[in-house]
Amino acid sequence: MNPWSAHGKFLARILSSPAISPLLLHATPLMKVTHSQLLRRLYGDTSRIRPGTLEGYSAPFDKPGALQHGLGILRTWKRDLADLESMLPNIAKIPTLLVWGSRDAAVDPASASLLSAGFENCRTVMLEGVGHLPYEEVPEEFNTIVSKFLEHLAVGPKGTTASSEALV
Repeated sequence: MNPWSAHGKFLARILSSPAISPLLLHATPLMKVTHSQLLRRLYGDTSRIRPGTLEGYSAPFDKPGALQHGLGILRTWKRDLADLESMLPNIAKIPTLLVWGSRDAAVDPASASLLSAGFENCRTVMLEGVGHLPYEEVPEEFNTIVSKFLEHLAVGPKGTTASSEALV
């Protein structure tokens, strides 16, 4: 999530509205089926969904109060995004890696460049054909990218400790 992605803003406002949220609370039994379908949209390639994954993500709907908790998150979505945006200058100097899927249906891939502009030293990797969960969809590639980023941070040229300026 980031303040520059329009994905989800409208839906969060509608689902948390006083007219709609009570209806959702009465539809809890149907939410597991709907939730599974929504989760599938988060993958760039649904054949990469590992067995048990969708069931694991849907399991919280069996717990009392889970849907109310989710609706509470949606009610503060706009304020939370504003808070996030206002805090970005406080972390702008931290070397940052953004790993994004080009087929992310939850957070607009186009917003990656706007988010990265808020950092002095940011590397963005766009994974072609991958959705919102690159660490699940292509875990080996994701881990390689993160490992190389961390190695570059830990060891600079000729074995010296890397500075944030060395990352590009």
